[in-house]
Amino acid sequence: MNHRSFTIRNRKDWDEYISRAYIHEGFHTWYYHSLNTEGEPLLFVYEEEKLFIALPVIKRKIESSEYFDMTCVYGYAGPLSSVPFTSLSALTIAQFKAEFTIFMKAESAICIFSRLHPFLDQYHLLENIGGIKDNGTTLYVDLSISEEEQRDRYDKRLGRQIRSLRKMGFIIKEADTAQEIEDFAEMYYRNMDRLNASSNYYFDVQYFINLLNEEYMKNKLILIYDGVNLMCGALILLSDAIVRNHLSATSPDYLNISPSKLMTDEISMIGRRMGKKIFHLGGGVGGKEDSLFNFKKLFSNLQVKDRIWCYINDEPAYNDLVLRSGVEIDPEIPFFPLYRHPKRKAQTAASEPETTTI
Repeated sequence: MNHRSFTIRNRKDWDEYISRAYIHEGFHTWYYHSLNTEGEPLLFVYEEEKLFIALPVIKRKIESSEYFDMTCVYGYAGPLSSVPFTSLSALTIAQFKAEFTIFMKAESAICIFSRLHPFLDQYHLLENIGGIKDNGTTLYVDLSISEEEQRDRYDKRLGRQIRSLRKMGFIIKEADTAQEIEDFAEMYYRNMDRLNASSNYYFDVQYFINLLNEEYMKNKLILIYDGVNLMCGALILLSDAIVRNHLSATSPDYLNISPSKLMTDEISMIGRRMGKKIFHLGGGVGGKEDSLFNFKKLFSNLQVKDRIWCYINDEPAYNDLVLRSGVEIDPEIPFFPLYRHPKRKAQTAASEPETTTI
Protein backbone atom coordinates (compact mmCIF):
# COMPACT_ATOMS: atom_id res chain seq x y z
CA MET A 1 0.00 0.00 0.00
CA ASN A 2 1.47 3.33 -1.07
CA HIS A 3 1.73 5.90 1.68
CA ARG A 4 3.75 8.95 2.68
CA SER A 5 4.16 11.23 5.70
CA PHE A 6 5.26 14.83 6.08
CA THR A 7 5.16 17.79 8.47
CA ILE A 8 3.24 21.01 7.85
CA ARG A 9 4.25 24.33 9.39
CA ASN A 10 2.13 26.81 7.39
CA ARG A 11 -1.48 27.84 7.81
CA LYS A 12 -2.76 27.26 4.28
CA ASP A 13 -1.79 23.59 4.01
CA TRP A 14 -2.60 22.90 7.68
CA ASP A 15 -6.17 24.15 7.50
CA GLU A 16 -6.73 22.52 4.12
CA TYR A 17 -6.21 19.11 5.74
CA ILE A 18 -8.28 20.05 8.81
CA SER A 19 -11.21 21.15 6.63
CA ARG A 20 -11.15 17.77 4.86
CA ALA A 21 -11.29 15.78 8.09
CA TYR A 22 -14.31 13.59 8.81
CA ILE A 23 -14.94 15.69 11.96
CA HIS A 24 -12.91 18.59 13.34
CA GLU A 25 -13.12 21.49 15.79
CA GLY A 26 -11.53 24.89 16.17
CA PHE A 27 -9.05 23.25 18.58
CA HIS A 28 -7.43 21.55 15.57
CA THR A 29 -6.86 24.65 13.45
CA TRP A 30 -3.53 26.31 12.77
CA TYR A 31 -4.86 29.53 14.25
CA TYR A 32 -5.77 28.02 17.61
CA HIS A 33 -2.35 26.36 17.78
CA SER A 34 -0.67 29.64 16.87
CA LEU A 35 -2.09 31.19 20.07
CA ASN A 36 -0.06 28.75 22.17
CA THR A 37 3.19 30.26 23.49
CA GLU A 38 4.91 27.09 24.72
CA GLY A 39 6.54 26.12 21.45
CA GLU A 40 6.21 25.60 17.69
CA PRO A 41 2.93 24.38 16.11
CA LEU A 42 3.37 21.35 13.85
CA LEU A 43 0.93 19.19 11.89
CA PHE A 44 2.12 15.64 11.22
CA VAL A 45 0.31 14.06 8.27
CA TYR A 46 0.18 10.39 7.28
CA GLU A 47 -1.45 9.89 3.89
CA GLU A 48 -2.55 7.00 1.72
CA GLU A 49 -4.29 7.24 -1.63
CA LYS A 50 -7.81 7.50 -0.20
CA LEU A 51 -7.31 8.71 3.36
CA PHE A 52 -5.14 10.73 5.71
CA ILE A 53 -4.48 11.02 9.44
CA ALA A 54 -3.35 14.39 10.79
CA LEU A 55 -1.96 15.06 14.26
CA PRO A 56 -1.57 18.70 15.42
CA VAL A 57 1.01 19.22 18.20
CA ILE A 58 3.08 21.83 19.99
CA LYS A 59 6.82 21.13 19.89
CA ARG A 60 8.54 22.31 23.10
CA LYS A 61 12.23 22.66 23.88
CA ILE A 62 13.44 20.74 26.92
CA GLU A 63 15.77 23.15 28.68
CA SER A 64 19.35 22.09 29.42
CA SER A 65 19.13 19.30 26.84
CA GLU A 66 19.32 18.70 23.11
CA TYR A 67 15.78 17.31 23.05
CA PHE A 68 12.19 18.42 22.55
CA ASP A 69 8.85 16.98 23.52
CA MET A 70 5.35 17.28 22.06
CA THR A 71 2.21 18.41 23.82
CA CYS A 72 -1.34 19.46 22.95
CA VAL A 73 -3.14 22.78 23.06
CA TYR A 74 -5.50 23.71 25.89
CA GLY A 75 -8.74 21.93 25.03
CA TYR A 76 -9.59 18.77 23.10
CA ALA A 77 -7.40 18.05 20.10
CA GLY A 78 -5.53 14.85 19.24
CA PRO A 79 -5.49 13.23 15.78
CA LEU A 80 -8.00 13.67 12.96
CA SER A 81 -8.74 11.52 9.95
CA SER A 82 -10.59 11.77 6.68
CA VAL A 83 -12.56 8.67 7.74
CA PRO A 84 -13.93 7.48 11.11
CA PHE A 85 -11.11 6.06 13.23
CA THR A 86 -13.08 2.86 13.78
CA SER A 87 -12.84 2.14 10.04
CA LEU A 88 -9.03 2.25 9.93
CA SER A 89 -7.41 -1.09 9.10
CA ALA A 90 -4.78 -2.73 11.29
CA LEU A 91 -2.26 -2.23 8.47
CA THR A 92 -2.95 1.51 8.23
CA ILE A 93 -2.59 1.90 12.00
CA ALA A 94 0.70 -0.03 11.97
CA GLN A 95 2.07 2.10 9.13
CA PHE A 96 0.94 5.30 10.84
CA LYS A 97 2.81 4.23 13.99
CA ALA A 98 5.99 3.50 12.01
CA GLU A 99 5.88 6.87 10.26
CA PHE A 100 5.01 8.70 13.48
CA THR A 101 8.05 7.28 15.30
CA ILE A 102 10.23 8.46 12.40
CA PHE A 103 8.66 11.93 12.68
CA MET A 104 9.37 12.04 16.42
CA LYS A 105 13.00 11.05 15.88
CA ALA A 106 13.45 13.58 13.07
CA GLU A 107 12.16 16.34 15.39
CA SER A 108 14.40 15.13 18.27
CA ALA A 109 11.21 14.67 20.30
CA ILE A 110 11.41 12.04 23.02
CA CYS A 111 7.74 11.86 24.07
CA ILE A 112 4.26 13.25 23.54
CA PHE A 113 1.31 14.12 25.78
CA SER A 114 -2.15 14.82 24.37
CA ARG A 115 -5.61 15.15 25.78
CA LEU A 116 -7.99 13.30 23.47
CA HIS A 117 -11.33 14.37 22.04
CA PRO A 118 -14.14 12.48 23.84
CA PHE A 119 -16.35 12.17 20.74
CA LEU A 120 -13.87 11.12 18.03
CA ASP A 121 -12.88 7.51 18.96
CA GLN A 122 -9.18 8.46 18.71
CA TYR A 123 -8.23 5.64 21.09
CA HIS A 124 -8.84 3.19 18.22
CA LEU A 125 -5.77 4.64 16.48
CA LEU A 126 -3.61 5.26 19.55
CA GLU A 127 -4.33 2.44 22.01
CA ASN A 128 -1.28 0.45 20.84
CA ILE A 129 0.98 3.49 20.47
CA GLY A 130 2.17 4.22 23.99
CA GLY A 131 -0.59 4.32 26.56
CA ILE A 132 -4.17 5.57 26.68
CA LYS A 133 -5.13 6.54 30.23
CA ASP A 134 -8.59 7.27 31.60
CA ASN A 135 -8.94 10.77 33.01
CA GLY A 136 -12.35 10.49 34.60
CA THR A 137 -15.50 11.23 32.66
CA THR A 138 -16.83 14.25 30.84
CA LEU A 139 -20.47 15.36 30.71
CA TYR A 140 -22.64 16.56 27.85
CA VAL A 141 -26.18 17.62 26.97
CA ASP A 142 -27.93 15.96 24.03
CA LEU A 143 -29.32 18.83 21.94
CA SER A 144 -31.06 16.47 19.52
CA ILE A 145 -33.87 15.85 22.01
CA SER A 146 -36.61 18.41 22.56
CA GLU A 147 -36.01 21.50 24.66
CA GLU A 148 -38.70 20.34 27.08
CA GLU A 149 -37.13 16.91 27.49
CA GLN A 150 -33.70 18.46 28.03
CA ARG A 151 -34.96 20.62 30.87
CA ASP A 152 -36.95 17.75 32.36
CA ARG A 153 -33.60 16.00 32.85
CA TYR A 154 -32.22 18.89 34.90
CA ASP A 155 -31.95 18.50 38.65
CA LYS A 156 -35.39 19.58 39.93
CA ARG A 157 -34.04 22.34 42.18
CA LEU A 158 -31.84 23.57 39.33
CA GLY A 159 -34.83 23.85 37.03
CA ARG A 160 -36.67 26.03 39.55
CA GLN A 161 -33.59 28.25 40.04
CA ILE A 162 -33.20 28.81 36.28
CA ARG A 163 -36.86 29.71 35.90
CA SER A 164 -36.50 32.16 38.78
CA LEU A 165 -33.37 33.73 37.26
CA ARG A 166 -35.10 34.18 33.90
CA LYS A 167 -37.93 36.08 35.61
CA MET A 168 -35.48 38.61 37.10
CA GLY A 169 -35.10 40.47 33.82
CA PHE A 170 -31.34 40.17 33.45
CA ILE A 171 -29.95 41.22 30.06
CA ILE A 172 -28.30 38.43 28.05
CA LYS A 173 -26.31 39.59 25.05
CA GLU A 174 -23.37 38.79 22.79
CA ALA A 175 -20.31 41.01 23.34
CA ASP A 176 -19.77 43.39 20.44
CA THR A 177 -17.20 45.89 21.73
CA ALA A 178 -13.56 45.72 22.81
CA GLN A 179 -14.52 47.19 26.19
CA GLU A 180 -16.89 44.31 26.87
CA ILE A 181 -14.12 41.82 26.13
CA GLU A 182 -11.78 43.67 28.51
CA ASP A 183 -14.45 43.75 31.22
CA PHE A 184 -14.96 40.01 30.87
CA ALA A 185 -11.21 39.37 31.01
CA GLU A 186 -10.91 41.38 34.23
CA MET A 187 -13.76 39.42 35.80
CA TYR A 188 -12.15 36.17 34.63
CA TYR A 189 -8.81 37.08 36.28
CA ARG A 190 -10.61 37.85 39.56
CA ASN A 191 -12.22 34.40 39.39
CA MET A 192 -8.88 32.70 38.79
CA ASP A 193 -7.39 34.61 41.74
CA ARG A 194 -10.27 33.51 43.97
CA LEU A 195 -9.80 29.88 42.93
CA ASN A 196 -5.99 29.99 43.28
CA ALA A 197 -5.76 28.70 39.72
CA SER A 198 -2.44 27.63 38.22
CA SER A 199 -0.66 30.02 35.88
CA ASN A 200 -1.67 28.13 32.72
CA TYR A 201 -5.30 29.22 33.28
CA TYR A 202 -4.39 32.90 32.89
CA PHE A 203 -4.68 34.31 29.38
CA ASP A 204 -4.00 37.89 28.36
CA VAL A 205 -6.76 40.08 26.93
CA GLN A 206 -5.42 39.64 23.41
CA TYR A 207 -6.04 35.89 23.69
CA PHE A 208 -9.77 36.53 24.20
CA ILE A 209 -9.82 39.08 21.39
CA ASN A 210 -8.06 36.68 19.04
CA LEU A 211 -10.50 33.84 19.76
CA LEU A 212 -13.43 36.13 18.99
CA ASN A 213 -12.03 37.84 15.89
CA GLU A 214 -10.75 34.79 14.03
CA GLU A 215 -12.83 34.15 10.90
CA TYR A 216 -12.23 30.39 10.97
CA MET A 217 -13.52 29.96 14.53
CA LYS A 218 -17.14 31.05 14.94
CA ASN A 219 -16.93 31.75 18.66
CA LYS A 220 -19.04 34.03 20.85
CA LEU A 221 -18.68 35.86 24.14
CA ILE A 222 -22.03 35.75 25.94
CA LEU A 223 -22.59 38.22 28.79
CA ILE A 224 -25.29 38.60 31.43
CA TYR A 225 -25.94 42.05 32.90
CA ASP A 226 -27.91 43.24 35.89
CA GLY A 227 -28.69 46.68 34.48
CA VAL A 228 -25.23 48.07 33.68
CA ASN A 229 -23.40 45.64 35.97
CA LEU A 230 -21.65 42.67 34.35
CA MET A 231 -22.51 39.63 36.45
CA CYS A 232 -21.48 36.63 34.36
CA GLY A 233 -19.81 35.79 31.06
CA ALA A 234 -18.78 32.80 28.95
CA LEU A 235 -16.59 32.46 25.88
CA ILE A 236 -18.20 29.66 23.90
CA LEU A 237 -16.56 27.66 21.11
CA LEU A 238 -18.62 26.43 18.18
CA SER A 239 -17.91 23.63 15.73
CA ASP A 240 -20.15 21.92 13.18
CA ALA A 241 -21.89 19.76 15.79
CA ILE A 242 -20.63 20.86 19.22
CA VAL A 243 -20.94 23.93 21.43
CA ARG A 244 -18.90 24.24 24.61
CA ASN A 245 -18.24 26.75 27.39
CA HIS A 246 -14.51 27.30 26.92
CA LEU A 247 -13.83 29.95 29.59
CA SER A 248 -16.31 31.54 31.98
CA ALA A 249 -16.46 33.80 35.01
CA THR A 250 -18.92 35.25 37.51
CA SER A 251 -18.65 38.55 39.34
CA PRO A 252 -17.99 37.98 43.07
CA ASP A 253 -20.88 40.36 43.76
CA TYR A 254 -23.33 37.86 42.24
CA LEU A 255 -21.97 34.49 43.35
CA ASN A 256 -24.83 34.12 45.82
CA ILE A 257 -27.45 33.88 43.05
CA SER A 258 -25.40 31.60 40.73
CA PRO A 259 -25.97 33.30 37.35
CA SER A 260 -23.71 30.62 35.84
CA LYS A 261 -26.76 28.32 36.00
CA LEU A 262 -28.69 30.71 33.78
CA MET A 263 -25.64 31.05 31.54
CA THR A 264 -25.29 27.28 31.09
CA ASP A 265 -28.95 26.93 30.17
CA GLU A 266 -28.64 29.86 27.75
CA ILE A 267 -25.61 28.30 26.01
CA SER A 268 -27.66 25.17 25.38
CA MET A 269 -30.38 27.33 23.77
CA ILE A 270 -27.79 29.11 21.60
CA GLY A 271 -26.48 25.72 20.49
CA ARG A 272 -30.01 24.63 19.60
CA ARG A 273 -30.70 27.76 17.55
CA MET A 274 -27.47 27.15 15.63
CA GLY A 275 -28.28 23.49 14.92
CA LYS A 276 -25.63 21.93 17.17
CA LYS A 277 -26.11 18.35 18.38
CA ILE A 278 -24.00 18.33 21.56
CA PHE A 279 -23.38 20.81 24.35
CA HIS A 280 -20.14 19.57 25.85
CA LEU A 281 -20.10 20.51 29.53
CA GLY A 282 -16.69 18.99 30.32
CA GLY A 283 -15.68 17.43 33.62
CA GLY A 284 -14.01 18.28 36.89
CA VAL A 285 -10.53 19.72 37.39
CA GLY A 286 -7.93 17.08 36.51
CA GLY A 287 -10.64 14.54 35.71
CA LYS A 288 -11.89 14.48 39.31
CA GLU A 289 -15.52 14.29 40.41
CA ASP A 290 -15.22 17.55 42.33
CA SER A 291 -17.60 20.47 42.95
CA LEU A 292 -17.24 21.62 39.32
CA PHE A 293 -18.15 18.15 38.06
CA ASN A 294 -21.14 17.97 40.39
CA PHE A 295 -22.33 21.41 39.21
CA LYS A 296 -22.26 20.26 35.58
CA LYS A 297 -23.99 17.00 36.50
CA LEU A 298 -27.03 19.03 37.59
CA PHE A 299 -27.66 19.69 33.88
CA SER A 300 -27.04 16.21 32.53
CA ASN A 301 -25.86 12.78 33.59
CA LEU A 302 -24.82 11.81 30.07
CA GLN A 303 -21.14 10.86 30.32
CA VAL A 304 -18.30 9.70 28.08
CA LYS A 305 -14.78 8.72 29.07
CA ASP A 306 -12.16 11.46 29.13
CA ARG A 307 -8.84 10.04 27.93
CA ILE A 308 -5.25 11.18 27.60
CA TRP A 309 -2.42 9.79 25.49
CA CYS A 310 1.16 9.43 26.70
CA TYR A 311 3.86 8.00 24.44
CA ILE A 312 7.63 7.78 24.92
CA ASN A 313 9.58 7.54 21.67
CA ASP A 314 13.08 7.52 23.22
CA GLU A 315 13.11 5.60 26.52
CA PRO A 316 16.85 6.06 27.33
CA ALA A 317 16.69 9.85 26.81
CA TYR A 318 13.43 10.09 28.75
CA ASN A 319 14.77 8.07 31.70
CA ASP A 320 17.97 10.10 31.76
CA LEU A 321 16.02 13.37 31.93
CA VAL A 322 13.85 12.01 34.73
CA LEU A 323 16.96 10.87 36.61
CA ARG A 324 18.52 14.32 36.24
CA SER A 325 15.29 15.95 37.44
CA GLY A 326 15.43 14.04 40.71
CA VAL A 327 11.89 12.67 40.32
CA GLU A 328 11.43 8.95 40.98
CA ILE A 329 10.25 6.90 37.98
CA ASP A 330 6.96 5.62 39.32
CA PRO A 331 4.00 4.54 37.12
CA GLU A 332 1.66 5.49 39.98
CA ILE A 333 2.59 9.20 39.75
CA PRO A 334 -0.20 10.82 37.67
CA PHE A 335 2.05 13.25 35.83
CA PHE A 336 3.63 13.21 32.38
CA PRO A 337 6.33 13.80 31.40
CA LEU A 338 7.93 13.22 34.78
CA TYR A 339 10.93 15.47 34.11
CA ARG A 340 8.52 18.44 34.11
CA HIS A 341 7.09 17.47 37.50
CA PRO A 342 6.71 20.41 39.95
CA LYS A 343 8.97 18.61 42.46
CA ARG A 344 11.91 18.30 40.07
CA LYS A 345 15.21 19.85 41.12
CA ALA A 346 15.04 23.61 41.48
CA GLN A 347 17.96 24.24 39.17
CA THR A 348 16.16 22.34 36.40
CA ALA A 349 12.73 23.79 37.07
CA ALA A 350 13.81 27.41 37.10
CA SER A 351 14.07 27.75 33.34
CA GLU A 352 11.51 25.21 32.10
CA PRO A 353 8.03 26.04 30.74
CA GLU A 354 4.75 25.21 32.41
CA THR A 355 4.27 21.59 33.41
CA THR A 356 1.65 19.20 32.08
CA THR A 357 -0.58 17.40 34.54
CA ILE A 358 -2.42 14.25 33.66
